[in-house]
Amino acid sequence: MGRKQSLLAPDWWDYTTLDDEILNDAARLTPEDMVALSRDGLKVVLYETLEDFYLAEALEYITAWRQATPDNPVGICGPIGPTEQLPLVARLVNELGLNLKDAHFWGMDEWFKDGRETPESHPLSFARADRELCFDLIESSLKMPEGNLHFPKADATAYIDSWQGVRCAVMQGGQGDIKHWAFNDPVRREGPYQDRPPTPEEYRQLTTRVVELHPVTVMQNARTSGGGVVTGVPSHAITVGPVQTWQAEKVSIWQAGTHDNAFGMRLTTLMIGKQLADSAVPMSLLADHPNVQFNFYRPAIGVCETEMH
Repeated sequence: MGRKQSLLAPDWWDYTTLDDEILNDAARLTPEDMVALSRDGLKVVLYETLEDFYLAEALEYITAWRQATPDNPVGICGPIGPTEQLPLVARLVNELGLNLKDAHFWGMDEWFKDGRETPESHPLSFARADRELCFDLIESSLKMPEGNLHFPKADATAYIDSWQGVRCAVMQGGQGDIKHWAFNDPVRREGPYQDRPPTPEEYRQLTTRVVELHPVTVMQNARTSGGGVVTGVPSHAITVGPVQTWQAEKVSIWQAGTHDNAFGMRLTTLMIGKQLADSAVPMSLLADHPNVQFNFYRPAIGVCETEMH
């Protein structure tokens, strides 16, 4: 028997095409069960307060950048979503007097529209958000050289090349409603993937590229960044690929409950913990990465129970 059809977007793959047994097992997990899914290669961490959560996320930047030397440049790849850690990063750099001349930063994504990446003048520009929320707030004597800031472009050649010769200590990310990291969304149900999604091995061969966004991702970004105006959100983006993700020594995913729901946070924890990789749930492919950490704000984990409001 073939895979189920999506309940969300019939022309696409997504987590609703999984076997119901996996979905039901995920819904039953308690926060303690989620921590217990930790294993070699996966660490699940709970934070009791948002202050502790975002400070810990910001400190990953500092820990990475403090390792950078002229002979050993070190960087971090970071998301827009969450963003609350970014001003904390700038404050920590300034307070510690941390000189970033040998440090690097890779942005994870950028919108793609009219045949090119959106310019930093665009109100939704991710590069603009990184600069305004973090890098523009760092004292001039400590700033990272402009050449060490790497933002993905429609022509991703320079971005891909920038990963050579620089050690990525950690790639941070959030998790969207469609269970992606960066904009590594499930693919359309067409061509060779009409009856099955790409195998994990096929999906992991993808590098930084222009992608068509799953309808759920478009709707989510309209909700979180555009006041719900779906027509104002581009349908395509440039995103860091699995190839670069596997060049990162550590992948650290931060979930405060604002970008995915109680069920979604449980599902990917279960699939990575049990090593159930399936590209219909792109985040689950991290089951094969050697060093993944899932970070949760415990009060946001919630419960998976039917409740009328």
